[in-house]
Amino acid sequence: MRRRTAIAVALAPAMVLLAGCGGTVEGTATWPGAVLQRALLNPSDFPAGVQYDRIIEQPGQPDGADGPGSMLSRPEGCANALTNVIKQSGERGPGSAEKYAVAYDGARIVMTLLSWNLDLDALRSAADRCANFEAFFDPVSEGIPITTTELSGLESGALGYQQTMNLGNSSSSVYMAFQNVGRRAVFGVAFPGMNPGIAAKASLPQTFLDVFTDQVGKLRAS
Repeated sequence: MRRRTAIAVALAPAMVLLAGCGGTVEGTATWPGAVLQRALLNPSDFPAGVQYDRIIEQPGQPDGADGPGSMLSRPEGCANALTNVIKQSGERGPGSAEKYAVAYDGARIVMTLLSWNLDLDALRSAADRCANFEAFFDPVSEGIPITTTELSGLESGALGYQQTMNLGNSSSSVYMAFQNVGRRAVFGVAFPGMNPGIAAKASLPQTFLDVFTDQVGKLRAS
């Protein structure tokens, strides 16, 4: 139970960001929201059995309104370094982001399309700074080692990372990818998760890389 709690808290910043960097588009979509909506992968783009859900946020809700806080870390700020880079340069308001989640037996993948460019240099710098760090539940708890390593398999110009938590004799990884497409961007994150009730199977990181590549391609063609 403690391992599951540690993973949920340590990886919460990625989910908080994905839940807060955009707003609901009410009524008829207008530019740039219309472009992002047309560029989303839809259920027919996935194998049979994949669970697909659009993520619609409450307008005006601040980032992380109901989410858990980030864990403490050494070096300071590494537990949410990448998400902080995105929040610092992000746009807000209707049409600024569109997102969805797909679930497989083996993974939950969340994709976000942004109406603005990501600061890839700042993301790369943050990942380098936090290549090895420790996360803490509180100031007196034992540190949990976490590594941030490059994730290969993406096209030139994209950034990909595998962030791995080592807790006891076990480890768990989350996978992230970032890419600018013209004046817009795609940000994806994948979490491991077994769900025998879902017919479609995922193998990480390959399934994540495939979905991310398909989403980038559709945005580029829109």
